[in-house]
Amino acid sequence: MHQAIEHIIYHYSYLMLFVLSFGYFLFLYFALAPLFLSVCKFMSSKNMLYKIVDKTITQQQLNYELKHSFQSIVVFGFSIYPVIFLIRMGVVTLLPDTVFNILSGIVILSLWNEVHFFIVHRIMHLPFFMKNVHYIHHRSKVSTVYAVYSFHWFEAFLLSTVPLTIMPFIPFSPFAIFLYPLASVLLNYSGHCNYRFGKGNGKSWIFFGTHHNQHHFKGRKNYGFALNFLDRLALYFSKKEN
Repeated sequence: MHQAIEHIIYHYSYLMLFVLSFGYFLFLYFALAPLFLSVCKFMSSKNMLYKIVDKTITQQQLNYELKHSFQSIVVFGFSIYPVIFLIRMGVVTLLPDTVFNILSGIVILSLWNEVHFFIVHRIMHLPFFMKNVHYIHHRSKVSTVYAVYSFHWFEAFLLSTVPLTIMPFIPFSPFAIFLYPLASVLLNYSGHCNYRFGKGNGKSWIFFGTHHNQHHFKGRKNYGFALNFLDRLALYFSKKEN
């Protein structure tokens, strides 16, 4: 697998790289989204998960999410270009695909994504960007798994720069970079599936999306991705200043 990925990185044309990247994100969305939703519904039938907002999703909303998600996937397909360019130029160093390098790489990229997403998300909630860009994502007031990529193209571009903004400073293994979008989208589904563990307010649960699902419904607070620590940190410093 390592040799195959390295061959793709160094020898494939940029057109082929786009096709592979585009196809990968198509799979992550159109194959995994319905599968993730089916698992949530099954767990809900066994009283292991509970709906956060008990409201029927219209076909019009789903069509809107599918349309804008496809546009975002096109943008994500091109996101491989600057990464491959920097690798081929020697600006980015690749590590061997050991188990430690793969797992630590996914963890580091996921943690960086928390910081990156929080910053981008706060910017998107500034009046100008909310009115002209981020409103597309917030059309899904009751979130669904199909809303995970439902963005304006500019927001999709900003969110696609997670690996690009850290790889020049921290080396990763090729397989960690390859698996990161999978780990990211699974956390993303948990933040949009409209399900959570427990019947209460869910404040003690980090995953299965209590915080981000509520952000969609209320349109404020909970700006983090899968974790809530940056929201808590921002709240702590705002109280300290006051």
